[in-house]
Amino acid sequence: MLPTCWVGSVDILNMPGERVETRAPRSSLQEEVPIPSRIRSRIHRVRWSHGSVAECFSGRNNSLGILRLSLAAAVVVSHASVLGFGDKEFGHHFSHGQTDLGKLSVYGFFVLSGILVTRSGNRLPLGRFLWHRALRLLPGLWVCLAVTAFVVAPFLYWRQQGGLDGFWGHSRGPWDYLASNWAVAPRQKDVSGVVATAGDSGLAHSPSIDAALWSLRYEVLCYIGVALLAVTGALARARRVVLLLTAVLGLLIVRDAVGDPFWAGFSDSDYYASVQFFEVTGQFDPDTVLYLAFAFALGSVIELYRERVPVSDVLGVTSGLVLIGSLRFGYLFVVGLPAFAYLLLWLAIRLPAPFRRVGARHDYSYGMYIYGFVVQQSLVAIGFARWGFWPYLAMSLAGALAAAVLSWHLVERPAMRLKNLGSARTSPPKAGGGTAGPVPEAAKVPEAVAPGSGKDLVGSSNPV
Repeated sequence: MLPTCWVGSVDILNMPGERVETRAPRSSLQEEVPIPSRIRSRIHRVRWSHGSVAECFSGRNNSLGILRLSLAAAVVVSHASVLGFGDKEFGHHFSHGQTDLGKLSVYGFFVLSGILVTRSGNRLPLGRFLWHRALRLLPGLWVCLAVTAFVVAPFLYWRQQGGLDGFWGHSRGPWDYLASNWAVAPRQKDVSGVVATAGDSGLAHSPSIDAALWSLRYEVLCYIGVALLAVTGALARARRVVLLLTAVLGLLIVRDAVGDPFWAGFSDSDYYASVQFFEVTGQFDPDTVLYLAFAFALGSVIELYRERVPVSDVLGVTSGLVLIGSLRFGYLFVVGLPAFAYLLLWLAIRLPAPFRRVGARHDYSYGMYIYGFVVQQSLVAIGFARWGFWPYLAMSLAGALAAAVLSWHLVERPAMRLKNLGSARTSPPKAGGGTAGPVPEAAKVPEAVAPGSGKDLVGSSNPV
């Protein structure tokens, strides 16, 4: 409790330990004047530390929902300029080409995913952990692919050709689209040439109907990494291993940035050789793995050292300033990305209560992301961009949100009800984390997925 105040004087001639207090008459001044509650609340509102992450970041009383929805909306906003008009994405010029709003949002998704997925991997058995991750990622993706192939693409083809002759038998038709992309790797970009036709007409500026799916395979790769660390016991008993891995990734990024303050991450990296584990998963670019894994690892370190990471308003504001400064003056990935990780954590904990209600029950971020690109390409293909940027952006956001709402209520949420299928819900969690059973509902943190930003774009990096 803050001390109360009194008004008076001290006789400095008295010996130490013999302080004499001369107080003002009680008729004019009270003996004790308490600090007004509004001043006390302001003092408490901004202070060095509100406690550790372990004390402040638990349950569902946080602002993760609005942060994830904002990141997904930011991807749509960033893509509007390039998909609709062939311009650079927002933030490209401000950051001197280091990044843009869309890719920065991807890094944010991976940071948040690193926190939540690491927590999940630390408390669930391996099989249950993988089951939860699959339920959160795959049903929404598969329905999105089906809607794109059998609803959106036929409609666009019909508008372009005046009928569906040749659509179903196309060499790169809807069935091929499903078969090529079901395993989280977008290996086929178009459906029966609808985007290519729009491009030939001068309407489309990207060859993909849903390039936003590119990052999902990198997300899955991070899940596998967490699973391996959980199985080996590193998450529960040797967290320094994760800290060491994060440091190694950071040193590789420093190596890239030496001599070039405006290094553009995996867009400029020289790790060119691609790696393909299985045909259905497509190729992994080591440079992309490096930068996205670093963002994910930053979130993992925050989670594993949550009792040592302070929730500080000073650090939160400073992190925001460092992020903006690194965007403008360079070394974004060396200093700006770690600052961004802390900024997101701080916002998730410290945003006012009204923000915590957004997305607390309904998580539309994943649906907005995976459908946003499809909606924008569809609007481009029918010529809607001719009405100008703002109408195009407004319709893009509205269409993406509508698709996200349907996806959540009809697909994603029903699928998540199966997450405890076959498990003993009353089994107590075990000490040590990695083999723990399900925790009580009140202690759960929302399941998260880190969708990526569409990268198969004119004026943007193109790893796929």
